[in-house]
Amino acid sequence: MYGFNGQMLRVSLDSNRVETEKIDDLVLRRNVGGRGLALHYLIKEQRPRIDPLGPENLLIFATGGTTGIPLAGFSRYGVYAKSPLTGGFGEAEAGGFWGPELKRAGFDMIIITGISPRPIYVWVHDGFAEIRDAFHLWGKTTKEAQEIIRAEVKDPLARIASIGPGGENLVNFACILNELKFANGRSGLGAVMGSKHLKAIAVRGHKRVMCEDPQTIADYAKWFNENWKGNPSASSRNAFGTAEMVSLLNVDGILPTKNFKEGWFDKAEKISGEEMKNSILIGNDGCFACPIRCKRIVKGIEPFRTDPSYGGPEYETIAAFGSLCGIDDISAVALANQLCNAYGLDTISTGCAIAFAIECYENGNLMKADTSGLEMKFGNKDSVLEAIEMIARRKGFGDALADGVMRASQHIGKATKKYALHVKGKEIPMHEPRGKVGLGLQYALSPSGADHMQAGHDASFEKDVSELRPIGIFETVSRLDIGPKKVGLFKYLNLWWSLLDCACVCKFVFVPHPVGVFKINHLVEIINATTGWDTSLFELMIAAERSINLARIFNLREGLSSADDSLPQRFFEPLESGPRKGASLQKHDLRKAIKLYYEMMGWDVKTGTPKLAKLYELGLTDEFPGSPEHG
Repeated sequence: MYGFNGQMLRVSLDSNRVETEKIDDLVLRRNVGGRGLALHYLIKEQRPRIDPLGPENLLIFATGGTTGIPLAGFSRYGVYAKSPLTGGFGEAEAGGFWGPELKRAGFDMIIITGISPRPIYVWVHDGFAEIRDAFHLWGKTTKEAQEIIRAEVKDPLARIASIGPGGENLVNFACILNELKFANGRSGLGAVMGSKHLKAIAVRGHKRVMCEDPQTIADYAKWFNENWKGNPSASSRNAFGTAEMVSLLNVDGILPTKNFKEGWFDKAEKISGEEMKNSILIGNDGCFACPIRCKRIVKGIEPFRTDPSYGGPEYETIAAFGSLCGIDDISAVALANQLCNAYGLDTISTGCAIAFAIECYENGNLMKADTSGLEMKFGNKDSVLEAIEMIARRKGFGDALADGVMRASQHIGKATKKYALHVKGKEIPMHEPRGKVGLGLQYALSPSGADHMQAGHDASFEKDVSELRPIGIFETVSRLDIGPKKVGLFKYLNLWWSLLDCACVCKFVFVPHPVGVFKINHLVEIINATTGWDTSLFELMIAAERSINLARIFNLREGLSSADDSLPQRFFEPLESGPRKGASLQKHDLRKAIKLYYEMMGWDVKTGTPKLAKLYELGLTDEFPGSPEHG
């Protein structure tokens, strides 16, 4: 078999058993990999309404057919389960080296069920797997656990995907780290690992991913290496990482500030990518086979000195602990990033939870007696850092915040609901929809809750969309348009980005805007050269549409409905400062756009339920026998 190994591991923690199972060739091709492949098994094997932290929740690690080929951008994998944060579909992708190493070890995916009676880790190597005791690792940071596991397996190149104390303590937004800096960040899947007493999965393999046409892959690798520096966005991403966005968004008036009350931070230059490069940056890092090396390695300045092993903060982290919490010290932000990576916490949700607590405190909904003595004010660096520790350990008021802002606001009091910014229970990423309204559609319609990686962002499609013609996009659309043109643009972009999540491909090298070096049809050629499928862009986009519908079906089975496709009230209120002061979304316009999207997708306009004709078209009638149209 080319590309895929055609094998997966089933790990039953209840019975302490690991088994190898063949994956049907047709299942692989229909779903491409990653997101689609995981949803196939989640819907087929997991009954609805189970406890996300109980033994029945399937925890799935999945790669794509091209994961691990020696080409920039083909390093990713995803983790999937029912999310403890939203109660719906949970997904989180990551780059780094873990995904390619799993493929080299001989497996395309791992499905984990049950709960171990004791802490364990799984050691996967060259076609074999075993369950090992991890009692001595429980309570350790991700770095401590990684060092111990590598010593135990006697291989310094073993790749470790692990949780920290945050996952062990069932923080609802705990994440999974590989190489201490590449995060399966969102949806609380680290808590699912923690609930199963699974500390880590270590992988090591020496088998190359077999390609049907290795020369074409080698030619593409040569072409990419010769051309990426000529791409302004890719070159800038190499120089500044995603932190370059701090200054760009601030000038545009859409840098999330003080819990999204404002869109402009007057001290943004102190937390910018330029400031990081000039002050604390000591090197670059990157993913398997990628020369862009967009990851930062930093060493914070006293009193916020950091360990370079944990890398450095991405844009989302900088905004979440910087402008969102009113902090203007890049070293303090870097330490916040390190604490989250060490404890295994999603930086977006953690920053949002703390910003929520600050706004509650400043408006009198929380007192010092409620915050374990912390003075929770915007700009208070020490309190923000202490709050991270309290969340990870579930100490004091950190226990309530560890449940996520939706549940924390219910605990603190009804009056705080307006400060709890989330969609479907998942905290808002660091992008402001009042200045790019299509992003509001992404947040509202994402099956996993607020997610900024469901499609491209509006500003990229105002001037030139020529590279998007292969997926049917021909017209530019204003960033503030939320009419039929924007809905159609979002639909096609959502299909394309979902395809990238199924194929497990990095969006930084493949999205035509703003960074992409590869073009759309390159993906088809690369998949064919790898797998020998002789597929087409049409077939691949159908697989992407299938994954979107599977995610919708999963959520409907779990009790989510069209009422959950919504946005926090704050985004319908005007921005309080900056170049876009006064900008807001309109509820009527957003609701109208969502209903139009339903119609474009072949879903019921009122409920968002896939219609029977759409299920037949995608071959999904067996997956959703409860459809009201079945009679």
